[in-house]
Amino acid sequence: MSRAPYILVTLIAVVLTAVITLNFARKSNLCDEEYTRAFHEHYAIFSPPVPDELYIFGERVPMEIYHVHERFVRELLVNVYWQSNIILLMKRANRYFPVIVPILEEMGAPLDLKYLALAESAFTHAVSPAGARGFWQFLRGTAIDMDLEVNDFVDERYHLERSTRAAVRYMRANYERFGSWTLAAAAYNTGQGNIRRHIQNQQTRDYYEMHLPEETMRYVFRILALKTIFENPMKYGIILREQDMFPPIPTRTIVVDTAIPNLFAFAREQGTTFQQLRALNPWLRRDRLPNRNRRRYEIRLPLDPSLSRENLFAMNAGQDIFGNAEPAKKPYTFENFEDMEGYILDDVEE
Repeated sequence: MSRAPYILVTLIAVVLTAVITLNFARKSNLCDEEYTRAFHEHYAIFSPPVPDELYIFGERVPMEIYHVHERFVRELLVNVYWQSNIILLMKRANRYFPVIVPILEEMGAPLDLKYLALAESAFTHAVSPAGARGFWQFLRGTAIDMDLEVNDFVDERYHLERSTRAAVRYMRANYERFGSWTLAAAAYNTGQGNIRRHIQNQQTRDYYEMHLPEETMRYVFRILALKTIFENPMKYGIILREQDMFPPIPTRTIVVDTAIPNLFAFAREQGTTFQQLRALNPWLRRDRLPNRNRRRYEIRLPLDPSLSRENLFAMNAGQDIFGNAEPAKKPYTFENFEDMEGYILDDVEE
């Protein structure tokens, strides 16, 4: 993924800080000594706390090694202080993790793979410079190898359930080939052939010992940083209420085994819009669906045509926030604290 957004966010933060500071100085007419004292009293940046023990995909991360520690800290800092992005990721994850996690459980895959999808696409329909698409960012050839349908009218890289199953099959093949989920994830990023070559040249199968392309050197740590923040959001200053999240969209499913010559008309007939039809079925790539082979397609439609947020939350009442296997704790909600400001200040003073 491009580093340009990080640079842009940093520049904006620096400019805003400078403008606010200068305005404060002008309005207050402070002398140098008073200005310095005010700066020290009112401005602080903290290095986020780093856990002593970390695991990813059920495998221990050797945090005692200095460069492993520092590589993790880099990704943790980037994600903790890119606040708008991490909040958006949490909001989107609330909608899509409940779809992904049951598939991971069913297929016996590490639940941490949900963070790999998040790191790959940020749960947007991103298209990489190489042409990878969908939440799991499959290249066309790899998708076809994984039995996904890819053509001008249907692209199952955008089908969340089918692409998730394909990603698990691909990662399991990597795991069986390379012997660890960590190295399997590295191969997901840079390709199986590249990892085989690095293993042969460097005579190691330990991801943390290998010299790899920079993107792959950072890849597992980016996933690990997201997992660390998601599992302890309040520890990293992120406070979200349940009503702040993007709720899952309850749907009904219809099965078609014939062509649909006009998806605009089809959507209207089904009591919805073409926009919602595409939003819930992004694998439909055009305004029609040819079907010469009479394949069965499952098409999702909104259960509540009104698309009311209030109704969505009502229908999702009681659902686990992040789609984890066990009921999620909610330490990040305001409702859990009588005096949030006092709690935070007391915690800092300790």
